[in-house]
Amino acid sequence: MGTWFTEKQTENFGITAKINRSLHKEKTDFQELEMLETEEWGNMLVLDDMVMTTEKDEFVYHEMVAHVPLFTHPSPKQVLVVGGGDGGVIREVLKHPSVEKATLVEIDGKVIEYSKHYLPSIAGALEDERVEVKVDDGFMHIAKSEREYDVIMVDSTEPVGPAVNLFSKGFYEGIAKALKEDGIFVAQTDNPWFKADLIKQVYGDVKETFPITKVYTANIPTYPSGLWTFTMGSKIYDPLQVSDERFIDIETKYYTKELHKACFALPKFVKDLTEE
Repeated sequence: MGTWFTEKQTENFGITAKINRSLHKEKTDFQELEMLETEEWGNMLVLDDMVMTTEKDEFVYHEMVAHVPLFTHPSPKQVLVVGGGDGGVIREVLKHPSVEKATLVEIDGKVIEYSKHYLPSIAGALEDERVEVKVDDGFMHIAKSEREYDVIMVDSTEPVGPAVNLFSKGFYEGIAKALKEDGIFVAQTDNPWFKADLIKQVYGDVKETFPITKVYTANIPTYPSGLWTFTMGSKIYDPLQVSDERFIDIETKYYTKELHKACFALPKFVKDLTEE
């Protein structure tokens, strides 16, 4: 039968994957971290028994966090990634030639360390000269920043443990202050099947803070339910009004210029969450 890892997504439902071996496991200062070698998904990063990323499907999440806001902004130069210690979002950010500096603020240095070792195809870009890596509290970094960034991406875990504050209205207000006058931010906001209340809460809080607020989706098979949402707050630029000439050719596996606008077309039960 072999050994299986199961992420219990609710009290009554989970997803499971056959593992060949555990590559590393430790209790960090912030969470339980484990690197697993899986049969189906390659190496997998697990934090507090929740799947964060895998070698096989990581490109979906990382591309959709990065490229949707970066193609919406006409000239993103200063970019901040909060969380995302695996480096995948940074890798995608650097595909945009306008980006002069990408700052990563990850609270748990162990995530960075072991991602570099076991997930080099994801974390390799962290060594790029345009990247500044800070092992620090993202909430506090935002609180101390003012008019500094063109685009901010919140690549957090679910709202438990060290990530709880990253889903608060005060955090989104801090992001608005940390962004320049035409800035954009995006955050992962979980799935509509099991976390509908979270999506409603985040959408409402962001809408009270940003003039343009949009939810978009992607299909990520190793995340709960497979249907994942992201919430964007923008001061000026509407992601649905991006002209075709804005899109430059970059190497992607999931994101396309056609998908850029299509991903905002929500299933009705998801759209309803933004209207209640």
